[in-house]
Amino acid sequence: MSIINNIFGWALKKRIHQIDFFIKYPIDVQNEVLSKLLDEAQNTEWGLKYDFKTIDCYQKFAERIPVSNYEQLYPEIERLLKGEKNILWPGAIDWFAKSSGTTNAASKFIPVTVASLEDCHYKGGKDMLSLYYHNFPQRELFSGKSLSIGGTHQINPLNPKSNYGDVSAVIMQNLPLWAKAVRTPSLKVALMDNWEDKLEAMVLECTNENVTCMAGVPTWTLILLQKIIEREGKKNILEVWPNLELFVHGAVSFDPYKAIFKELIPSNKMNYQEVYNASEGFFGIQNDPKSDDLLLMLDYGVFYEFICMQDQSKIIPLSEVELGKNYALIITTNAGLWRYKIGDTVRFTSVNPYKIKISGRTKHFINAFGEELMVSNSDIAIKYACENTNTTIKNYTAAPIYFEGNNRGGHEWLIEFDQNPYDLERFTYLLDNKLKEVNSDYEAKRYKDIALSMPIVQALPPDTFLRWLKSKNKLGGQFKVPRLSNDRSYLEEIKSFV
Repeated sequence: MSIINNIFGWALKKRIHQIDFFIKYPIDVQNEVLSKLLDEAQNTEWGLKYDFKTIDCYQKFAERIPVSNYEQLYPEIERLLKGEKNILWPGAIDWFAKSSGTTNAASKFIPVTVASLEDCHYKGGKDMLSLYYHNFPQRELFSGKSLSIGGTHQINPLNPKSNYGDVSAVIMQNLPLWAKAVRTPSLKVALMDNWEDKLEAMVLECTNENVTCMAGVPTWTLILLQKIIEREGKKNILEVWPNLELFVHGAVSFDPYKAIFKELIPSNKMNYQEVYNASEGFFGIQNDPKSDDLLLMLDYGVFYEFICMQDQSKIIPLSEVELGKNYALIITTNAGLWRYKIGDTVRFTSVNPYKIKISGRTKHFINAFGEELMVSNSDIAIKYACENTNTTIKNYTAAPIYFEGNNRGGHEWLIEFDQNPYDLERFTYLLDNKLKEVNSDYEAKRYKDIALSMPIVQALPPDTFLRWLKSKNKLGGQFKVPRLSNDRSYLEEIKSFV
């Protein structure tokens, strides 16, 4: 481990200087990224179609290349899945990240190139550790192992020379040797197909390891920790892993889970670091432990554009973003995604340097009555209600209650508590009040119950969400319960498992 520490210490100093450079010259770095992407792909099918060779500025790029969502780009991706070459990016694509984004039936197959693995996903992982060591130089992260819950991958039936799977599985299968040496569980266990069998195998294999770091989605990591504590008959996970010092999390907001993680890991030395990584790339890292916003990583072979959610008629580059506004994220990447609408929304908290918070999904919100409720609002309100009723949650979802007869509209919430609140009515009152505080549109619609009535909160029996996910074959770290939906389809399905 000392060799790894020495090597990493040298690399850390070099990389911190590079990060400082893109913080100082962000627009120059982004323009260079765009120029390099166009140059790399100029002889591909798309490069020839849109004449990448003659695009010498952002304005020409924006005018010439269309904005695409997955459905619009799928004809090209399908050809890549079948083994065709040089369509969106030079050469053949050997790996695809399979992602549903939510728990809907349709899967997405996102191209993963060698360039995107090396210059984006792996670079993000190294930078995450670099920034952590920069903030905590005396820590001993590499004295033990990092635990992560992997997904699965399989041979592509359309082309046996390529594979697809969860992005975590794609990354694990292609990890460099130094990374494999410091992780647990073994790849054999991490890539098991059956989630329940994998969970049991992880408990058996990882319990006796010296785990110093965990990485994953809070919900699934929580399940693993609780199983280990129960099996070992311990009060908390530090009695199993006394040197645990870092949890790297992403995919969903950590706010609703903070309290329960602190119960399971009661240490003042424990640190939490958020990252913004997805099937399409690695985009942001929490670089300041005192602030929960994310540094937008600008030199990962990703060029960023944004659509203001309040005025969707215009697409802007990074140089034109404003603080406090919600933007839909558009990316152009070294995996051949050109002006691709990823489906996430972000809000800038700083423009010097450029720092963001993930505010939700473009399809995950409730706006049935003009309330424009975003996931960032609901996470804050859930956290507040939990803190003030001495409770914690495992998962939640919400959807509108539509007008029917003389009944007003409203919102229905399904919440699986780790510890049920003593007074569910008070929990609901606090949730409602906090939503009014953080969302003026919601507050206006709730005024005197004119448009929206008091929310209805239902406490679900244990493992309701797990049973629902299992029924859809969606168990595992890559799958998430949709927090908010503008229709009742998810909610009604989940209620059928109560």
